[in-house]
Amino acid sequence: MPNPKPIHRLEVVVIGGGAAGFFGAIACAQAHPETRVTLLEAAKSPLAKVRISGGGRCNVTHACFDPALLVQNYPRGSKALRGAFARFQPQNTVEWFAQQGVHLKTEADGRMFPSTDTSETIVNCLVQAAERAHVKVWAGAVVKAVRHQEAQFTIYLKSGHQFQADRLLLATGSNPQGYAIAQSLGHQLAAPVPSLFTFNLCDRRLQDLAGVAVNPAHLKLVAGKHTFEQSGPVLITHWGLSGPAVLKLSAWAARALHEHNYQATLKINWLPQSNPEVMRQQLQAVRSQLAHKSVVANCPVPIPRRLWEKLLTFIGIPPETRWAEVSNKLLNQLLQELTQGQYSVTGKGAFKDEFVTCGGVLLKEVDFKTMQSRQCPGLYLAGEILDIDGITGGFNFQSAWTTGWIAGNAMGAID
Repeated sequence: MPNPKPIHRLEVVVIGGGAAGFFGAIACAQAHPETRVTLLEAAKSPLAKVRISGGGRCNVTHACFDPALLVQNYPRGSKALRGAFARFQPQNTVEWFAQQGVHLKTEADGRMFPSTDTSETIVNCLVQAAERAHVKVWAGAVVKAVRHQEAQFTIYLKSGHQFQADRLLLATGSNPQGYAIAQSLGHQLAAPVPSLFTFNLCDRRLQDLAGVAVNPAHLKLVAGKHTFEQSGPVLITHWGLSGPAVLKLSAWAARALHEHNYQATLKINWLPQSNPEVMRQQLQAVRSQLAHKSVVANCPVPIPRRLWEKLLTFIGIPPETRWAEVSNKLLNQLLQELTQGQYSVTGKGAFKDEFVTCGGVLLKEVDFKTMQSRQCPGLYLAGEILDIDGITGGFNFQSAWTTGWIAGNAMGAID
């Protein structure tokens, strides 16, 4: 009998050692053990973003287990992710980590963290899972260029090394080199711009209030012809405003703010749960009932005392003023400041826990059933290199796990 033809072992190369890259490499090696999987990471130490995220605790995912609700947390990519989350969603993420011996806990706001409260648990879990699945990890491997010829990819490293691959997964996050490689292989990009950032405001109403938090507040942002609204906790900082409501607002308004050079008008309602007309009546009642009491010392609304004092100073009510001395005009101004104070956003600040970019490879150029490129057969894409971004709370990691898992399972299959 003639000798059987030797089976060609698929060579899969993953560029990018972040959440999506590692998850994709592991998924591929586990689902297709006959496939050789190599992961190339430019940094000396992979998973840097995982390590520092969530203040070093790693906000792995979010306890939202209905794909239809989950997609509402993605300013860009929600439509494409709907089907993807039907296949791999936060419940699957929780189960996957549990199978590796890592248990996740849910906090009051829905964010999920390792029960150890340290990101090292997640980093070690991914590194060890990759080792067990025989993924070959190259750290400090800076990719210079990729060529695609006759169904083969040649990956050129800065060091002079070369790799051959039948399938290639690009999971380079918002790294410009990753975008350049995607373009060289036929892809178009939505211009990458920052998402998830704090607001710079220079306003005497907020001076010396760093650390003061209001929960909830309602924010209305106007950038040119675009209007965005968000409610939730707001934190006053040395440079302006932060907190979940601000970060969510920045994600939804990312493109509009970029177009307007981060100059915008922000209206703040510090008391969104109160009806303004009812509040007017309450303030008038307080004026009668506490006529001889100090306005500063007797705040009738649930906002921090220091913020109350600042707003009074801003509208011209001196510290020694008694309630009886507050005119209707001042009362109206006070109501205005409490419910629709107008502030000028003058720039964007950083948000140290997450570095997220909106923009990337156009979603119409990717088949979300497999994460394979429609432009270049054999090329797969996952994670932040795609024009997908979520609000803060573990949603960006979830899209990385999901797209990495789908790509990994698909790209190791022999046609």
